[in-house]
Order: sequence, then C-alpha cells, then structure tokens
Amino acid sequence: MQTNTVQAMPQDSDTQTKTELKDYIFTSESVSEGHPDKICDRISDSVLDLFLSQQPDARVACETLVTTDTVVLAGELRGPDSITKDDIEAAARQAIKDIGYEQEGFHHETVNVQVLLHKQSVDIAQGVDEGTGVDTNEGAGDQGLMFGYACRETDALMPAAIHYSHEILRGLADARKNGDLKGKIEPDAKSQVTLEYRDDKPVRATSVVVSTQHAEGLSQDEVQEMVMPYIERVLPEGFMPSEEEIYINPTGRFVIGGPVGDAGLTGRKIIVDTYGGAAPHGGGAFSGKDPTKVDRSAAYAARYLAKNVVAAGYADGCTIQLAYAIGVSKPLGFYVNTHGTGSVPEAEIIKALSQLVDLSPRGIREHLELNKAIYTPSSSYGHFGRTPTAEGHFSWEKTDLVDKLQAILG
Repeated sequence: MQTNTVQAMPQDSDTQTKTELKDYIFTSESVSEGHPDKICDRISDSVLDLFLSQQPDARVACETLVTTDTVVLAGELRGPDSITKDDIEAAARQAIKDIGYEQEGFHHETVNVQVLLHKQSVDIAQGVDEGTGVDTNEGAGDQGLMFGYACRETDALMPAAIHYSHEILRGLADARKNGDLKGKIEPDAKSQVTLEYRDDKPVRATSVVVSTQHAEGLSQDEVQEMVMPYIERVLPEGFMPSEEEIYINPTGRFVIGGPVGDAGLTGRKIIVDTYGGAAPHGGGAFSGKDPTKVDRSAAYAARYLAKNVVAAGYADGCTIQLAYAIGVSKPLGFYVNTHGTGSVPEAEIIKALSQLVDLSPRGIREHLELNKAIYTPSSSYGHFGRTPTAEGHFSWEKTDLVDKLQAILG
C-alpha cells in the first residue's frame, strides 16, 4: 500500500485548549435543503450523478449559483458526449422540484438555467490519469489536506450539536413534503443548537434556534407551535432548554426566502457539511466534485477511518488528517490524534489502518465504491453521521474495519 505515514502527535494550541477544557458551551448550526447554498450543492451533485450514472470514471467539477429566477452552472467536465446541455438543465430543474420550490421568483418550471460547463483541462487530466504525468500511477486531482472525525457523543458517532441541528431540519422537511406541515412551511430553513458540556460530555441544550420560511398569513405564534414538536422529538430527555431560550423565527416573519431572499453558491456550507466546527476542516468543499478530487474522497476516507477507530473501542474521539499533492498517488501526510482518549498509541493505529486501506486516490475510490451515482442525498443534512444504503450511499459510514482492527491491535 502506498502511504507515507507521518505521526504528527503534538497538538496545536487550539486543540490542546479544547482537550484541557472540560466544562464549556458549544454551538453548531445546520441549514435545510432549501437554503440557497444547499440548493446549489444539490444541483451540483445532481449533475455529478447524471454523469456517473452513464460513465463511472467521468470527471466533474460543477459549481452552481442561484438568485432570483436564475441558476448558473459553471465548471469542468469530462464525460459522455451523449449528455447534452438540455440533460444538465433538466437535472437542475428536477433538483429544484425535489426540494419543493414552486414560488414566485424561483419555480422549477420557469427559472432561467444557464449551463456554462466546459471540458476539463488536459493539464489537470494528465495528473490524474493512470499512465500519464510525472507519477504514472493515478494521482490526486488536486493538492490539499482533509480531516475526518468521530466521537461517542451520539449513536452516529458524531458531535451532538451538529447532529441535533440536522435532525430538527430533516424532521421539518419530511413534514413539509409528506406530513402535517405541508403547505404551511416552505423549503428555506436554519437551525442552531447550543449545548452545555460537563466533564467533556454534553448534558443539556442551553438554547435552540430554528428559523423556517412559512406560508403567507401565518403568525409567529402559529409557526412556533408547529415547529416546537420537531425540537422536542430530537433532543434527548432532559436536554430541552428553558422556554425563553427557544428561538423560533425570532425576527417574527420569514415569508420571503430561498434565492429570492438571498443568493446561493456551491460549497459555502462546508462546516454544516462536516462536524459543525467540533473538528478541523481542510478547506475544500465536496458537492459537485467527482471522487478523483481528494477534497471529497479523502475527506470521506478520513471520516471512515476515524469512525472505525472509535467504533472498535480504541478511542472516545479521533481526528485523522490526510494530505495529497496533485498528480501524486501516495498521501503525503497521515495524522491521527485520539485527544488523550486512546487505548493504544496513535502510531499503532496509523500502522494498522495503513495495512487495511490503500489511501491512494484510486484505492479510496475502489474501497468505498465511490464511482457510482450516489452523491445527491449527501448534499443536505450533512455528509457524515448518515446511514449506509444497499445502493452505496454513504459507504464511508460503514464500520466494516472494526473486526480487522481488533485482530491487528488486540
């Protein structure tokens, strides 16, 4: 396996401070699939899935912008010529329809869709294609550093604040589409959960904020009454904050929303997509990028490895960093930090993981089966802490390394 294992154990000052601080307040936010930035992520991933469904090794880097009555798609492609601009436009309109936008100023049938995608640079392709470039092995699509994280705060092995924030909005979205809130609330929404930690464990929510777009004519009291059950069903017993610390539509009115109220761009919610600020982020966005881009695939691999370390019982919290150079097949860095909770040395964890998973870009894609049309569901409510499916969605959330790790590490 081609790995360059670098044991970078000394913690930086921020990490060290968090490790030593046992009692604190921490906040994370989420945004709904109808938030303008998330519309863009959804469209970009829909275009990616369109290409991967016809050519598993297609190259896609699709960026989307939305504003009133307008969608603009730009970026680079290498895929089947049979996919036309009309097909790409149709995928964008279907994404908007699935989210639920049928509003004046942004309607899936009437919105102006501009497709400005062009062919991938041959210089970039040379670095990625096997048998070309300086490193003749299949290289990374760009340089970069990616982080993965897992902890025991929730059953999903995710930080609690971001997990609860996502779940509140997922419940509201389901009720908007299929349940009691259909026709009452609209797609655009945000949530925010602040938790109190004692001895480095979450014990209660000190405040919750939910702002949801709603139908004309509903009062703030009516919206509050509708939303409250979706907060109560997510927070664990004993976690509900006092009534005065629950803020539902605190401005009093949220009728104008989506791209009519605010422009959106792909990749502007990377902390929402990952760990809500509870762990580092390398900087790269995920949506619209095919898995040769290590911004996406290596971030998935790092989460996969960290989750398996925690699930196997070797740490209560685990951060992993991978680093790559464009056109180079091996990772340049592999860092593991168990934040003082590990039961075995980090160097042994690095060695075991390196035996189990080929961390070259191609090795990651093959191990996690990433060359499939599986990305649209990941475009909202987080890429991590989700349930793997038989179709291959969220394969990086599997814990199939647990037995193998235990066989190596004991």
